[in-house]
Amino acid sequence: MLIKNAYIENSTELMDIRIIDGIFSEIAPNLKANHEEILDLQGKAVFPPFIESHVHLDTCLTAGQPAWNQSGTLFEGIERWSERKKLLSEEDICLRVNEAVRMQAEKGIQYVRTHVDITDPNLLALKTMVKLREELKDLMTIQIIAFPQEGILSFPNGKELLEEAMKLGADGVGAIPHFEFTREYAVESINYCVDLAMRYDALIDVHCDEIDDPEAKGLEVLACRALETGLKDKVTASHTTAMHSYNDAYCSKLFRLLKMSDINFVANPLVNIHLQGRFDHYPKRRGLTRVKELLANGNNVSFGHDDIFDPWYPLRNTDMIDVVHMGLHVGQMMGYEEIMNSYQFITNNAAQTLFLGDSYGIKVGNSADFVVLNAPNFYEVVSNRSELLYSFKAGKKIVETKPAETVLFYGN
Repeated sequence: MLIKNAYIENSTELMDIRIIDGIFSEIAPNLKANHEEILDLQGKAVFPPFIESHVHLDTCLTAGQPAWNQSGTLFEGIERWSERKKLLSEEDICLRVNEAVRMQAEKGIQYVRTHVDITDPNLLALKTMVKLREELKDLMTIQIIAFPQEGILSFPNGKELLEEAMKLGADGVGAIPHFEFTREYAVESINYCVDLAMRYDALIDVHCDEIDDPEAKGLEVLACRALETGLKDKVTASHTTAMHSYNDAYCSKLFRLLKMSDINFVANPLVNIHLQGRFDHYPKRRGLTRVKELLANGNNVSFGHDDIFDPWYPLRNTDMIDVVHMGLHVGQMMGYEEIMNSYQFITNNAAQTLFLGDSYGIKVGNSADFVVLNAPNFYEVVSNRSELLYSFKAGKKIVETKPAETVLFYGN
């Protein structure tokens, strides 16, 4: 197959892309066709496939079951999920995850990191997601983080359940220090998470300080352990919304450690903005972590959805462009170049978060995974909310969108 006249990752030079046996074999201008299928993009933008850095597929599509989160807080969401968790079955999880993954694929997502709740004596969701990871691999590459939603030390047998999840095949270890009963438990949970990851040679992704409390400082413990153990960029701190409430003097000290640690960060603009600041009157905190400052500090930052129509987020949304759009506004990253390069949050930065290495990206020798958007560059994509035209995985077309045609009947 030969892709003609593409702008690759905001380039200003039209390039052609040859795909043989599902692999990028040539990328250059003006390639000659050789008895192969041709797709002329006529100046449309091509990007690596979108990556969902942070989502909870096991909880997706459960909003209002058995009750809605009326307060809109993180903590009521956990209560509502604890109620819904009692109704789980393998069939229920499979039906919902299959629907959510197809919704994601339709928006150009090909890689997903999902956090799966393991605070369940039967580990039903974890076992089911391990099966689904294999069943859905031709459509979606799924990475599983064993996530202790109700705590490691604060949930009965939390340590044992987390280790059992790793034995069952989870790709990474999680923690939730801000939800543990005490500061001592919070620190111990991070230490246990790191030690377990080292034993199983696994990744780490911690729900870290997802709260407006400036005294929530699990991040300094996580970054310190990442540095001391040498795990560094195998470690991710998700949310870190308490950083929005830290004073600048403390951040000045903290950012030195963050730079040395090389850990990744994931912000979830839609859900962070929805959940945080709920205990404020006015002024209300935005609740997003310090994205611009982290980038300037040399830390990797990617964006995720976090939730899809569940106890924490009431909308059925999987569009990564919406996530970027919100993140740019709330993070005050509205300069032209910032908008133009914001695709990095859901592509190359996210690939670094998932520790994908050189296998990801539009490069000769890599799997021919890419998306085509109905615009010449990402600034136009964000500005005009341009459609995803195609998504290709291993050279196979898995999504095609026919743009809607709008006719204005006004005047002449």
